[in-house]
Amino acid sequence: MEKYRINPANGLEFGLYTLGDHLPDPATGKRIPAAQRLKEIIELARLAEQAGIEFFSVGESHQEYFTTQAHSVVLSAIAQATERIKVSSSSTILSTLDPVRVFEDFATIDLISGGRAEIIAGRASRVGNFGLLGFDLIDYEALFEEKFELLLQINASGEKPLSWSGTYRAPLEEAVILPRPLNGSLPIWRAVGGTPASAAKAGMAGVPMMLAMLGGPVSSFKRTIELYREAARRSGNDPDQLPVGTTGFFHTAPTTQQALREMHPHIDEGMKLTNGRGFHASAFMQGGHPHNVMCVGSPQEVIDKILYQAEVFGHQRYIGQMDFGGVPFERMIRNIDTIGAVILPAVKKYTRQSSTT
Repeated sequence: MEKYRINPANGLEFGLYTLGDHLPDPATGKRIPAAQRLKEIIELARLAEQAGIEFFSVGESHQEYFTTQAHSVVLSAIAQATERIKVSSSSTILSTLDPVRVFEDFATIDLISGGRAEIIAGRASRVGNFGLLGFDLIDYEALFEEKFELLLQINASGEKPLSWSGTYRAPLEEAVILPRPLNGSLPIWRAVGGTPASAAKAGMAGVPMMLAMLGGPVSSFKRTIELYREAARRSGNDPDQLPVGTTGFFHTAPTTQQALREMHPHIDEGMKLTNGRGFHASAFMQGGHPHNVMCVGSPQEVIDKILYQAEVFGHQRYIGQMDFGGVPFERMIRNIDTIGAVILPAVKKYTRQSSTT
């Protein structure tokens, strides 16, 4: 795991992620200026670091109601505003980007941050960027697979010249891709939306998997992780050396019922505006079940959920999304305070114990 900057002896790594949405608060119908939203994201990362949170990632989405289209620029600002927290994408939509430029950007962030940068590369759940950036959606799968393989080759090439040819990009002829990251290469993860085929491809490539979990029973995601590890093993990769991360909605309040009531309007309205369909209240309230992947509830309920998932999945990183849907910044600060004071100490205590038994 050390290759990916994760030490299992430290217990489950806890992080936060944002997609940079710029949505109105459903309670007021108003949304803050884009400049304020960006500054709050940077401040959120700084406060997360102070609370002991270990990882912060920013995604890109090229459509209305989002403001981190230039996510690498935002991550660079976070790298400058922080000292210890890992900084990453969540995810970089590699299908519509140039892998050479992606590597240059993140290697630069890595140097600015003192070796804290990572890439989580994904295919896009929202596909407005394809037409906007001049790509055909019919090539959705092929674009990503070719570009992801090139990104991995660039990462492994060091300062040696690299020659490469493919279908969707001009060839590289004895190209040296600079700058190089602080330690020569970057941790590169594959984002998986839950499809077995994508999980298997991550395993076959021998790269870490970041699994998106919006809702549903823990058992339904266990099989995806098992398929990933099985594919890694069959391809000659050691799954014990490949970390797994999970993502999902996060919110805590004094009681689970309050947490669900507070969070549902934001998730429901946010998904209506960005995906065209909401999150029905009855389905969302099922997120309060102890074995549902949504970490929404009282502090103790959230602790129990995270520990249960760690036992079932055997994963190394969890990152929560607590800012989707115009959530007021004051509520995010409250969440970070609770994470730092209550949730993180308990999660570390018990996952450290399990890692040494």
